[in-house]
Amino acid sequence: MTPANTYASLYRDTLLNDVIPFWQNHSLDREMGGFYTCLDRTGQVYDTDKFIWLQARQVWTFAMLYNRVEQRPDWLDVSRHGADFLQRFGRADDGSWYFSLTRDGKPLIQPYNIFSDCFATMAFGQLSLATGSDEQANLAESTFRQILARRDNPKGHWNKAVAGTRPLKNFALPMILCNLALEIEHLLDKSLVEQTIDECIYEVMDVFYDPALGLIRENVTPDGQVSDSFEGRLLNPGHAIEAMWFIMDLAVRRNDRSLLDRAVQLTLQTLEYAWDADFGGLLYFMDANGHPPQQLEWDQKLWWVHVETLISLLKGYQHTGDERCWQWFEKVHDYTWKHFPDPENGEWFGYLNRRGEVLLPLKGGKWKGCFHIPRGLYQGWKTLDAIARNQPVRQ
Repeated sequence: MTPANTYASLYRDTLLNDVIPFWQNHSLDREMGGFYTCLDRTGQVYDTDKFIWLQARQVWTFAMLYNRVEQRPDWLDVSRHGADFLQRFGRADDGSWYFSLTRDGKPLIQPYNIFSDCFATMAFGQLSLATGSDEQANLAESTFRQILARRDNPKGHWNKAVAGTRPLKNFALPMILCNLALEIEHLLDKSLVEQTIDECIYEVMDVFYDPALGLIRENVTPDGQVSDSFEGRLLNPGHAIEAMWFIMDLAVRRNDRSLLDRAVQLTLQTLEYAWDADFGGLLYFMDANGHPPQQLEWDQKLWWVHVETLISLLKGYQHTGDERCWQWFEKVHDYTWKHFPDPENGEWFGYLNRRGEVLLPLKGGKWKGCFHIPRGLYQGWKTLDAIARNQPVRQ
């Protein structure tokens, strides 16, 4: 068993000396503003479109590091650089956030995706802590309230589905809100924070959790029932496991040991179900009934799935001492460090095939940016450090 402090040093050094310098050196568009996220293996730009949720995620990442690790002016400058671009070009007239822009800030794709709004909220909430800017704080709060207003119909009139035929609701938004409410609680009334947390815990742990299956479904009917359809049978193990460390944070906050134990157990159940016994790693998508999934990428191994799993396992071990969490952590850690990092050029690959071979040699694109890996390394470092010192982590 490798000592926790040895792992902590690895996670810290990889974050500060590898991953963050890669993005700081290669992603800033110093002519037009904002960030390039489409970076190849060496950090060269291969496409200049700018995706709002990835812009916002990088703003959040550098502001978070400034607030929680070290008040380095260069980190704050990076965050401000991205935030300025978002403030100038990121929103439609109604205040909702576009999905993507051209390099110079012209809107490309309409604001159909509520996760642009979610990560803009995170970005400006975190940055406002660093700058003390009322404008940034107000932007985070107003966007959050717009998200709450859109919860029942997140895509609005951009929704392609015919209303009423097969209505479904998706797991991703209540999952994100579990974390988002804590990210900006310094800007919200306590009652709204607690109400949002109550609703999200119920949605995640009761509505989307299927007790007969023992797993979380990605989509359910509006009244929480199973839909025997591609979408209704869909399992997204990475989403479910990521949600569990959000739930663990809430359980620790509320001193709710029962909720904590449920989150740990569900992490382990999902991991055991989704682990690829033939090639290792976690499968991306699965069908609850064992049918062929509709997603052709179902058997890929993705960076974010494995990073989020490491966080949940470490938090589970830290707060409960369940040895299964540590055993699985070492197993997932070994797979992750063997397959995803690129020691030659820095940062990590995002997409592997089922056998664990690099499928796409990109470091960033339309979906992968400066977020899951640095956040995971930070969470891993701090949680491992707390395990080594046998002390709770301050969130």
